[in-house]
Amino acid sequence: MADDPLFILVVLSCAAVLVILMLGIGSFGVGGKVAHKHSNRLMRWRIGAQAVAIALILLFVWLRGGN
Repeated sequence: MADDPLFILVVLSCAAVLVILMLGIGSFGVGGKVAHKHSNRLMRWRIGAQAVAIALILLFVWLRGGN
């Protein structure tokens, strides 16, 4: 499965969601102007990246048989 390009794309998209989530939580932790400026935007980016990751996961399951 590791040599499947779609699987690698799914893993990378999930990793991108994790990175964006950690950056967003980190900016919440800093507080002040940094949090006010970046936290909301990062969480919106996370929602978009998460939607893409879910779509890729569903595509992967559908194309590979779903069992």
